[in-house]
Amino acid sequence: MTDGDERPAGVAASGDEQPATVPRDGNGPADPSATSTEALGQEEAASEPGPRSDPAGHPVTAPGVHPFVAGAEPPRRRWRLWAVLGLVLVLVACGVPGVLLLGLVRDAAGRPAADREDRGTAAERQLRARMAAQLDRQAAALLGGDRAGFLAVAEPAARPALTRRYAALRALRVTAWRPVADGVPAADDRRPGEWRLTVTVGYCFVVPGCTPSSVELGTRWRVAGDSEPRLTAVEESRATPAGARPWEVSDLAVAVGKRAVVATTPALRGRLPGLLAQAEAAATVADLYAVSAPPPDRYLVYYAGRAEWQRWYGGGRPKWTAGYAVGVGGGHHDVVLNAQSLTASGVDDLLRHELTHAASLPDGGYADRSSWWLVEGLAEYAGADGQPVDRYEGLAEARKLVRGGWNGRLDALAPADDASDDRVGGAYGIGYLAVHHLVDRFGEQRVLDFFRAVVHERRSVAEAADEVFGEPWSGLHDDCVAYLRAVAG
Repeated sequence: MTDGDERPAGVAASGDEQPATVPRDGNGPADPSATSTEALGQEEAASEPGPRSDPAGHPVTAPGVHPFVAGAEPPRRRWRLWAVLGLVLVLVACGVPGVLLLGLVRDAAGRPAADREDRGTAAERQLRARMAAQLDRQAAALLGGDRAGFLAVAEPAARPALTRRYAALRALRVTAWRPVADGVPAADDRRPGEWRLTVTVGYCFVVPGCTPSSVELGTRWRVAGDSEPRLTAVEESRATPAGARPWEVSDLAVAVGKRAVVATTPALRGRLPGLLAQAEAAATVADLYAVSAPPPDRYLVYYAGRAEWQRWYGGGRPKWTAGYAVGVGGGHHDVVLNAQSLTASGVDDLLRHELTHAASLPDGGYADRSSWWLVEGLAEYAGADGQPVDRYEGLAEARKLVRGGWNGRLDALAPADDASDDRVGGAYGIGYLAVHHLVDRFGEQRVLDFFRAVVHERRSVAEAADEVFGEPWSGLHDDCVAYLRAVAG
């Protein structure tokens, strides 16, 4: 589908475009699971339902990055996608593609309030309370569809950026927005009369009662006498591992379905209907691989243009990257697709692969590079969607790697960040074949149990194989390798 200058009926767009009318409940159809597209929030929109639970008190891990790698385009097909998931920086040496950090996001994710309240002087704590009250007013306005109220706490110079953020969040159907101050304000020596305050926000989209994602934001304020503090800027969350979210920095057009939400820029809005249909279909497959039930309440997919690809979530992906999944806390993984690297026929297996990561991975990612084959093999297995092994598009790359350059160990399969396209493709193919063989022998459910033990519970493959399969891993490993050599060798 090509870009268009006309917005399809009902597709939201932000920026200078005139949004379609928001339903009076501010949340789309009465049935929240019904497929629909969402217009951007407006001043006249009615209140949305508030959160059913406060994000505070829910421990979630810090964001992580899982880059998805695009391989070369073999002559017999237009493109092929491969994925490289980042590993934990503190446990794996450098050279790992991408970074996935473990730990707890603070404040909105459950940091004890006493830690925050005991800091600073009495005057600083009082100023923090005044700033927090302004942020609470702004949050209420956001959830209530009151754009004027959302902007009222800010200085005029800050309002254009905040207007864009308000519109994007409303288009994404924000249902929870809970800012919590981290520490006390600090005077800005470079700007007399201005203060900085770090704020962690717990937020939900579409589903009011979700376990919230979290983002840490830097805010700047102007304080004059006894008047209420006024926001002068909200800084991008570039300091966090995941980088700036799309709704922080871009105008967004959004389509909402029963299982997926797809967002892109207004320039690419013409692709939303097709992308949403593809994401909905991929979600039904990914749901089957939810290792820790239930599956995600919604899969959130961002479709990035050239500029957005370089900016969203920190940018800086290798040139062969076609997409990635990034953990944002609360058990949620946002998926980002690179519009420049994809063809219309190539999105389906990419979505099945990445949404399976979102469904199967623990919130904190996985900590052992040696389990790369299992994580990616499962996602490739889901991406193949039941097709026969001899029709798997990565078979040629797997064959090339099997015949030379691989030492025969699954735990040494993960490609380096600068690996060639063939090496990356071959690694994914081998992971797929190994998982496929385990499924053939033991069934999908036992393989998912094995995945849970290794990736979620971080047990050794030997221990997990003994418990789940009732066989020693050494023999199973050799059996997998013999199978894939027979198929691909």
